[in-house]
Amino acid sequence: MALGNFSRVTEFVLLGLSDKRELQVLFFILFFMAYAMVLLGNLLTIVTVRTNPKLSSPMYFLLCNLSFIDICSTSVTSPRMLVDLLSQKKTIAFEDCIAQLFFLHFVGASEMFLLTVMAYDRYTAICKPLHYPAIMSRQLCWVLVSVCWAGGFLHSIVQTLFTVQLPFCGPNTINNYLCDLPPVIQLACTDIRVTEWLKASSSGLICLVFFLVLVTSYTFILVTIRVRFTQGHWKALSTCASHVMVVTLFFVPCIFIYLRPFSTYPLDKYIYVIYTVVSPVMNPLIYTLRNNEVRASIWKLWKRCRFF
Repeated sequence: MALGNFSRVTEFVLLGLSDKRELQVLFFILFFMAYAMVLLGNLLTIVTVRTNPKLSSPMYFLLCNLSFIDICSTSVTSPRMLVDLLSQKKTIAFEDCIAQLFFLHFVGASEMFLLTVMAYDRYTAICKPLHYPAIMSRQLCWVLVSVCWAGGFLHSIVQTLFTVQLPFCGPNTINNYLCDLPPVIQLACTDIRVTEWLKASSSGLICLVFFLVLVTSYTFILVTIRVRFTQGHWKALSTCASHVMVVTLFFVPCIFIYLRPFSTYPLDKYIYVIYTVVSPVMNPLIYTLRNNEVRASIWKLWKRCRFF
C-alpha cells in the first residue's frame, strides 16, 4: 500500500527481552513454566467452582471470570513470545501486530474493570453484610461482568483506531517482545503528539482512576475491619491484603507505561512481564489456593477423579 513516496510497513521486528542465546533459553524455560501454571491453575479454578454447588456465591462467580480473563490475557502474548525465544527471525506481520494490540487492550481493560467489580463485591460483603445478598444478586453479577467485557471492547477499539490511522513507513523495529500502543506509535512517520496525549488521557488516566477507586474501596474495608476485632474479619484482612498485592502488580506497571507521553524506555519490556506474566501467575495462587473452601473443593475433586 503506497503512502506518498513511501511504502507502508508490512511487518515489524521484535527485539525481544534479550539477544543472548543463553538468556533466551532461560527465559523460554521460565515463561513456559509460567504459562503452564497460568493455564492449569486457572482451568482448575474454573472446573472446581463450576462443579461444586457450594461455591455459587458472587465472589466465586467473579473469580471464575477472572480466571477466564487471565487465560485469555496470557494467551495473547505468551505463545508468540515463546516461539520468538527459539527463533532466529523475530518478525510479526502488521495485521498480526495490530490484532495483538487489540486483544491485549481488550482483555487488559476487561480485567481492570473486573478487579474493580471484585473489590466492590468484597466491600459490600464486609461493610454491608446484611444487604449483601440483595445487592450482589446473580442478575447484577451478570450485568457487571457484561459491562466489564463491553467496556474492554470499547476501550480497545478506540486504541486500535488511534494506531491503524497512523502512517508507518519505517523504521519497523520494536524494542519489546509484544506489540502495544507505546512502542508501536513511536514508529509512525508523522507527528504523534496528539496520539501520545490521547494515550495518556485514555489508557493512563483510566488505569490511575480505577487504581485510586480500588485503593479507596480497600481503605474502607480496612477501616471497617479495624473496628470489628473478630476472627472472621481478621481473615478478611488477610484476604484483602493479598488482593491489594494483585491489584498493585497489575495497575502500577500499567500506570508507569501508559501515563507517560513522549517517552519509551528499554526497561519498559521488563515492566510488561510483570502484568502479562507475573500477575496472571499470582492470581490463582492468591485468589484460589489461599482460600480454604476452594482448597477443600480441589482436594475433593482430585479424590473423585482419582477413583473414577
